[in-house]
Amino acid sequence: MFPNYSTEKGVKTMKFGTKLLHNGNEIDPITGAASIPLYQASTFHQTDIDHPGEFDYARSGNPTRKALEQTIAELEGGVAGFACASGMAAISTAFLLFSAGDHLVVSNDLYGGTFRVLTQVLPRLGIEATFVDTTDLTKVEEAIQANTKALYIETPSNPTLKVTDLRGVARIARDHSVITMVDNTFMTPCFQRPLDLGADLVIHSATKFISGHSDVVSGLLVTQDREIATRLSGLQNALGSILGVQDSWLTMRGLKTLKARMDASTASAAKIAEGLKRISGVERVFYTGLAEHPGHALQASQASGHGAVLSFDLGSSERVRRVLSQVHLPIVAVSLGSVESILSYPAKMSHAAMPVEERVARGVTDGLLRLSVGLEDADDLLDDLERSIEGRRLYSVGEWRASIV
Repeated sequence: MFPNYSTEKGVKTMKFGTKLLHNGNEIDPITGAASIPLYQASTFHQTDIDHPGEFDYARSGNPTRKALEQTIAELEGGVAGFACASGMAAISTAFLLFSAGDHLVVSNDLYGGTFRVLTQVLPRLGIEATFVDTTDLTKVEEAIQANTKALYIETPSNPTLKVTDLRGVARIARDHSVITMVDNTFMTPCFQRPLDLGADLVIHSATKFISGHSDVVSGLLVTQDREIATRLSGLQNALGSILGVQDSWLTMRGLKTLKARMDASTASAAKIAEGLKRISGVERVFYTGLAEHPGHALQASQASGHGAVLSFDLGSSERVRRVLSQVHLPIVAVSLGSVESILSYPAKMSHAAMPVEERVARGVTDGLLRLSVGLEDADDLLDDLERSIEGRRLYSVGEWRASIV
């Protein structure tokens, strides 16, 4: 930890872009290497069995993973971080803070994998969830029961980008002595820091923007509550839901360029969202950066950016299939948050685990596409989308790529 992380005694706070590279975990303390090495070891020699060292078995702790966990804790403003084998491993580990008879209040618009755990796994353990529109704080408070233990929020939500008032939710949680859990995958600490707004636990699918290169699967947890940190540490060790050393190193490498990537992709996303509104065949665009988005002002008040993810509705699955068969630049795939743009079809991908009636009720229609904007030129991306949406693809992918070189 560096002393200038604090504003006490007039010391200037280090800006986020600098902190990504200078957070106390960038230099190997043993060798001075400018990159924390991969400690590819499953076990560690103990010179004194009565006074064991910090590391004994890699499930319980590894120096490479520790560096990542300390880094994300520093960036989110928490007291402890935990690196898990995937975003869903992080989410599931967090849910196991609760026991049979407990109840959760959950955003009704959220990732399909989270919905699956909440509806197919946790009920078998006696943990129940009520899904509500968390953009309406009255509904949040009304859903709290005597056995409610947590509010689980995804904001902006996946994939329709609804915005929940994090300060308001945290205030309600405190009033009812429950904890607030926030999935911060879309925004990352680059743009949004839920712990600063009163949340108790932050969750990331670090596979996405934090890693940023479609080459690693990882999940992260950060808390500002030491009692929660102790319990999460025990769960992570007991369950073995740890991130491997290679993936820990890759996640740290990707994290170093987070701000540069987020700034560039967000600027492009704003331009593309405005452009999509003018394209014939696009019925609606979902992006918090649009002035007409109902959560625009709230998002601006609790985050420093609107992110690189947007969705748009083409009205029918037939139009979606035509676009997916003709688009050239974005890859058509699950996931998001990478250097390459990714075009996803939530109905068949991220929200396929959700029953049709549940999915449609949440606005995830058969005509909805989600775009994670990468680092390609925004004009090229918009031109590609426009031609595909309007059915004006005039040449092969090889000819088209040659035309933009």
